[in-house]
Amino acid sequence: MNLSNYFWCFKSALTPRFCDEVIKYALNHKETMAITGGIGRERNLQKQPLNKDEIRNLKHKRNSDLVWLDEPWIYKEIHPYVQQANINAGWNFNWDWSESCQFTKYKLNQYYDWHCDSWDKVYKSEGPQNGKIRKLSMTCQLTDGSEYKGGELEFDFRQYEPPQRDESKHLRKATEILPKGSIIVFPSYVWHRVKPITQGVRYSLVAWHLGYPFK
Repeated sequence: MNLSNYFWCFKSALTPRFCDEVIKYALNHKETMAITGGIGRERNLQKQPLNKDEIRNLKHKRNSDLVWLDEPWIYKEIHPYVQQANINAGWNFNWDWSESCQFTKYKLNQYYDWHCDSWDKVYKSEGPQNGKIRKLSMTCQLTDGSEYKGGELEFDFRQYEPPQRDESKHLRKATEILPKGSIIVFPSYVWHRVKPITQGVRYSLVAWHLGYPFK
């Protein structure tokens, strides 16, 4: 799908107080190791721990710690921005449900390599997510960009033929999100990554918004 806007950003949208409250609340909960797709996701659904080889393979792709949050007071703050971005960017995707928010902590040398948030199959489980797919992803910057180094959020705009790849045109650093409280929204099939942290700690809040498959 070709896009005019690969993401939409609201700078300093949420107050520093709200960001600090989310950080404080999340840090009072038990962290888990972040997983991604394949074996990691299947093991998580089965509530089985990963073995050493699986953990090593997973950390080639992703290395971070997280806490799952589904408090209404958080959704109340972020949903209006997701809805407005969907309109402003011209996507106008139909969505009606949000997954649990993912509070993510990136410490020294932690990262999340290239990936997209959508999967090739719909959710098949009991509950409001059944039969739906991820359509819109949201990242909220809880830590100001001055408080850490590295950890850049980058996008790869893959609307080109492979021989035409030019990182100066297709690789995009999302510097708009660096001010604390900034929100960035993008279609869940857009490729992105978080580069390794080289100093400090980066806290972010991520959420995915679902709807029935595109027609």
